[in-house]
Amino acid sequence: MVKGLFVLIVAAVAFVVFALVDCLFTERHRFRSFNKPVWALLIVVLPVIGGLLWFVLGRRGRASLARRTVAPDDDPDFLGRASAPMSESDRESVDERIRRLEQELAEHDDDGPTGTLK
Repeated sequence: MVKGLFVLIVAAVAFVVFALVDCLFTERHRFRSFNKPVWALLIVVLPVIGGLLWFVLGRRGRASLARRTVAPDDDPDFLGRASAPMSESDRESVDERIRRLEQELAEHDDDGPTGTLK
């Protein structure tokens, strides 16, 4: 019983310290209602309840501030560019590059199975 109470007290103190440090190192624009000194005082005066209030009501999450990252296959702009038709000059330059690469590969294949390093 005493060990359980001791563990509970240590966990509560760790939670309050974590909440206080989080409050003190949070940027000003991430506070919702009160300013930093008021939240810090609230966390110290009402130890566990103040910490809970801080995490639930006091700070704004990162997701609400930052723009959500979109994967390329979910981005309509990217998909629009990928499916856009190629101009004739771009197609010719791509075909030219493919021919040149195929020719280089064919030259490497002509070395034979016992090709030597140069």
